[in-house]
Amino acid sequence: MLADAAQALVEDVFERKEIFAGLHQIRKRIVAWGPGKEPVTLPHSAVVLSEEQLLERLRPTTIQPPPGNPNWTIYASRPLAPSATEHHFGTRVATATPVALKADDSACWIESLENGWLFLIASSDKTGWLLSVGSDSLASSRLIAPQVEISGPSQTFPAYPRIAFPLCEPQWLACGTAALAFDPVCGDGTGNAIREAILATAVIRSIGSGDVLEHYQTRLLAGFQRHLEQCVPFYATGHDTDWWRSELEHIREGIAWCQSQATRPYRFQLRGFNLEAI
Repeated sequence: MLADAAQALVEDVFERKEIFAGLHQIRKRIVAWGPGKEPVTLPHSAVVLSEEQLLERLRPTTIQPPPGNPNWTIYASRPLAPSATEHHFGTRVATATPVALKADDSACWIESLENGWLFLIASSDKTGWLLSVGSDSLASSRLIAPQVEISGPSQTFPAYPRIAFPLCEPQWLACGTAALAFDPVCGDGTGNAIREAILATAVIRSIGSGDVLEHYQTRLLAGFQRHLEQCVPFYATGHDTDWWRSELEHIREGIAWCQSQATRPYRFQLRGFNLEAI
């Protein structure tokens, strides 16, 4: 699900205003967050598409590798760079399941349970996806369970925030899932990936103009810490159980780890798609 701000960013970067034409629209979100809380309906504006659909709309029909040996290696997915170690902050696992919808296809739903949380999103007028994070099941749901019927097999993946470190060294840098991954509760993964890619390309173009690699690592660390800080109120209010307290403690450990990394103030800034010294 891409909100209006993320859509505008992608359209601006690729200079194409038709990228998201014809996609399913989400116009409201219905939230029941916290023990015993009644659902609240809030306005929202977003489109729904899979990662594969987004890539198909963005990539050119053919990609020709440049001639000669590359001077740089960009790690955008696993495996990680040989000298990088992944640090993760949490144990939560997510399960994504296709569902048939019984209710409003213009809404998304989010609900906290005793040992996890659920997110339901429509992908068409009759189908959608259910994301289940933690150990609770759909049977525990008051809000979302009545909206759906399971229609296919599930897929499981880690949903805890994680970051590789170091994020760059001479002749390589990490971006995308090889650099870091966010908790889906905040919904900023795609927008962050675009901003990260802009910075990565600017850094490579600016090599020789001071320590831009340090700037890259500092900015990604700051973005990761900000994401963890945004997760805190969600996990502090979701429920008062061991699962929520444990995951919240992992998040706070991640914030402390980010703060422990020695960094200097920013010495560069992006102007358009280029880095300039401050």
